[in-house]
Amino acid sequence: MGASLPPKEANLFKLIVNDVKSHVCWHVYGLLYRSDREYREAIKCYRNALRIDPDNIEILRDLSLLQAQMRDLTGFVDTRQQLLHLKPNHRMNWIGFAVAHHLNSNGAKAVEILEAFEGTLEDDYPPDNERYEHGEMLLYKISLLEESGFLERALEELYKKEPKIVDKLTYKEQEVSLLVKLGRLEEGANIYKALLTMNPDNYRYYEGLQKCFGLYSENGKYSSDEVDRLDALYKSLSQQYTWSSAVKRIPLDFLQGDKFREATFNYIKPFLTKGVPSLFSDLSPLYDHLGKADILEQLILGLEHSIRATSRYPDRTEKEPPSTLLWILFFLAQHYDREGQYDVALSKINEAIEHTPTVIDLYTVKSRILKHAGDLVAAASFADEARCMDLADRYINSESVKRMLQADQYYCTVHKPFPLLKVALAEKTAVLFTKDGDQHNNLHDMQCMWYELASGESYFRQGDLGQALKKFLAVEKHYADITEDQFDFHSYCLRKMTLRAYVEMLKFQDRLHSHAYFHKAAAGAIRCYLKLFDSPLNSLAEKEDTSKTPSQKKKMKKQRKAERAKKEAEEKNEESSSSGISRSGKRHVKPADPDPLGEKLLKTEYPLSEATKYLKLLLKNSPDSLETHLLSFEVNMRKQKILLAFQAVKQLQRLDAENPDSHRCLIKFFHKLGSMPAPLTAAEKLVWSVLEAERPSISQLQEKTLSEANKVFLGKHEESLMHIVAVAEMLYTLEHTKKLEAVKLIEDSCNKVMPMNGALGRVLEWKLKDCIAVHILLEKVLIDQDAALRWKVRCAEYFPYSTYFEGSRSSAVQNLLNNQDSKAAVNGGASHPEISQGANSFISNGKLEAFKSLTISR
Repeated sequence: MGASLPPKEANLFKLIVNDVKSHVCWHVYGLLYRSDREYREAIKCYRNALRIDPDNIEILRDLSLLQAQMRDLTGFVDTRQQLLHLKPNHRMNWIGFAVAHHLNSNGAKAVEILEAFEGTLEDDYPPDNERYEHGEMLLYKISLLEESGFLERALEELYKKEPKIVDKLTYKEQEVSLLVKLGRLEEGANIYKALLTMNPDNYRYYEGLQKCFGLYSENGKYSSDEVDRLDALYKSLSQQYTWSSAVKRIPLDFLQGDKFREATFNYIKPFLTKGVPSLFSDLSPLYDHLGKADILEQLILGLEHSIRATSRYPDRTEKEPPSTLLWILFFLAQHYDREGQYDVALSKINEAIEHTPTVIDLYTVKSRILKHAGDLVAAASFADEARCMDLADRYINSESVKRMLQADQYYCTVHKPFPLLKVALAEKTAVLFTKDGDQHNNLHDMQCMWYELASGESYFRQGDLGQALKKFLAVEKHYADITEDQFDFHSYCLRKMTLRAYVEMLKFQDRLHSHAYFHKAAAGAIRCYLKLFDSPLNSLAEKEDTSKTPSQKKKMKKQRKAERAKKEAEEKNEESSSSGISRSGKRHVKPADPDPLGEKLLKTEYPLSEATKYLKLLLKNSPDSLETHLLSFEVNMRKQKILLAFQAVKQLQRLDAENPDSHRCLIKFFHKLGSMPAPLTAAEKLVWSVLEAERPSISQLQEKTLSEANKVFLGKHEESLMHIVAVAEMLYTLEHTKKLEAVKLIEDSCNKVMPMNGALGRVLEWKLKDCIAVHILLEKVLIDQDAALRWKVRCAEYFPYSTYFEGSRSSAVQNLLNNQDSKAAVNGGASHPEISQGANSFISNGKLEAFKSLTISR
C-alpha cells in the first residue's frame, strides 16, 4: 500500500507502520487526507487517533469540522458533546453543541442548551465589545423557538431580551413574523407600517401587510371585492409614501380593465420622461396576465400618437422633451419582440436609432430582437456594435460574447463565405475584462460559468466534444469548489456567532446542485458522453476523413497544427507572466493545462459510466425536471438497464404524460421491449414479470397496441406541431415502411395565426426552434433530403430573418448576394456592408467597422 502513495504520504505511512499507537501520526495522516479532500479517509484517521488519545481537544475539533462538512450529524452531535464536557467554560463549545442538535432536527434540545449557557453568564453580560455577537445568539435562539412551534414563548423571549439585541431591524421583522403566526394581525399591520416608513420599497413588507388584512393570495387571483379593498389600501399607502415606486407598481398585478389602464398610464409616464431603460423588464410579468398586454400596447401607441402630434401627453399641457419619443419607441420595440412581431419591432427600434444614434441600449435591444427572429449573425454584429460604443462596460461586453457564441449555430449548418464567428473570437472578446497574462485560465478562476456553459454548448454544436466536455466539467468543478469553500465557515461562524446565516448557508449548500447552471453543465456532459458512445472517437475521425477531399484534409491538418502551436505559445506566455519570485528566490510557475483541447476526456473507455456519475447527481437534485428523466432514459437504454429505463418512463408520465418527449420514450421503450429475445435467466424473468405487472398501470397503453396508442395521442394533439412530429417519428420507429406516411403527416401540418388583439401585425403559432428541430429530424432521422429541403423553403417564408432557413431578410441571403462586394471590402479595408432588412433598413452608426476588424484579426 505504501509503495503506491506519493513521497510524503509514503513516509508517513512508514511512520504509522513503525508506531501504530502514535496519535500524532494518525492525526497528521488525517490532515494530509483532508488537504486532498479525502474527508472520509481523514475521519477514519482521526478516529484511530482518538482511540489512542480520546480526550485530545484538537483532534476532536478537527473531527467535528469534517463531520459537519460531510453531514454526519449524529457523529457531529457526539463529538460536540465530548468537546463541551472537556471544556465547558468555552462559549464556542456550547454554541457548537446547540447548532449540532439543530442540524440534527432537534431544535428543542438546542434551545435547552442555549438556555443552560445563558445560565452560566453574569447579569451584566455581555461587555460592549461582545454585544452584537450576544444579540445574534439571542435572535438565533428565538428563531429556534419559532421553528420548533413555541410561538408564544418565542415572542415573550423576544420582548424580554430586547435591550440586549443590537440589530433592531431584524428584531422588528422577527416580532411581526411571530405576531402574524399567532393571529395578532392588527398589531402585525402596525409594525409592517412602521417598517414601510423605514423602507417603502420593500415588497416583502407590502406582502406581509396584505396578509394582515386578509388580502393575500399565493396565485395572485382575487375576487372583485378583494380587488376593491386592495385598491383602497394602496391608494392610502401611496399618499403616505409618495416617493415609493413599489406602492405604484404592485397594484398593476391585481387591477383589471379601466382601473388597470389608469394606474398603468400614471405609472409609466414618469419613467418614459426620465428615460428608464428597464421599464419593459419591470412590466414584463404583466404579459402573463390575460388581456393586460393588449391594454399596454394600446396605451403606449396612444402616447406615441400624442407625442408625435403635439409633443405632449394627452392629460398634460407642458411639452415633453424629445427623448420621450425615443423611449416610447424603445418600449414598443421590446413589446412587439415579446409578442413575436419582429417586423414591427425592428421598424420601431430602427426609428429609435435614427432618432438618437448614440444610445447604447438601442443596439442591445436590436441585437436581442434579431436573435429572437433567427438572424444570429446580425444579432452578434449589433451586440458588438453596442460593445464598441462603451468599451468599459462589462455587461455589454458579456452580451456581445453571448451573441458570438450563439452565432456559431449558423456556421454549423450553413457554410457561407463570411468571417467565422467562432468560440475563439468570443474568447478574445471575453478576456478583454480579465487580468493581463493568464487570460484564458483567468476566466476559469473567476468561475465565469455563463461563459463556460455558452462556449461548451457552442463546441457541442460544432461537434468538438473534447472542448465541450472540458467546459461542462469546468462548471461541475466550480460547484465542487463551492462545496469545499464551506469548510472554513464551520469554525468561523461559530466563533463570530453568525448562527442564523450559518444555518442558512448549510441549507443552501444542501440544495446547491439543484441550481440551473449545474443542471445545464451536467446535462451537457451527459449529452457529450452519449454522443461519444454512439459515435466513438475512431469512427468520428474516420467519418470526418471520408467526408473531406484530399485538399480539405491537408488544410485541416495544417489548421490543427497551427492551433496546437498557438496553444503551446499561449501556455508559455501564461507561465512567464504568472510566475513570480518568492522570498527564497524560487520561481512559482502555474502548471500548464495538460489537456487544453480535451483530447484525454474523449479517450475514456466507458463513456456511459462517466455519464452515469452526472446522471445520479441530476436524479438526486433535479428530480422534477423533465430533462433529467429524458437523459436517464437515454443512458439506461444504452446500458440495457431495462428497469431503470422504465423508471425514467414512469417519472416522465408523472411529470407530463402529454409532453411529446414523454410519448417518444414510452413508445420507444415498449417497442424495444417487444424486439428483445425471450428471458432465459431467473433475473431476466423477474424483470419481465415486473414490466408485465406495471404495463396495465399506464393509461395510454391500456388494451391498445403501440400503433393505436400513437394514433390516440395524435387525435389529442392534432393542432400542435411538436406533438405531430413526435407521432410521425414513432410511426417510422414502429414501422420503417411507413416513412412516406410519416413525412406526409409532418408536411400536412398547418401553421395557424395565433388569436391576438394586437393593433399591428400577425403572429404564427410555430416557433423557430421547433421548426429547426423538425428540419433536423427530416434530414437525419427520417433521412429524406427532398422533404428536408421542402421544409426549409417553407420555413424560410415563416421566418424571413432566420439564417438557419436562409430567409429572404436574413444576413445569410444578403451575404450570398453581396459575396463579391464583401470580399472587396475586406481586402480593400472598406467599411463592413450593411446587413439588410429588405431594402437596407438596418441602421448602423459606423461601429460595425470595429466588429469587422475584430473578426478579421482572427
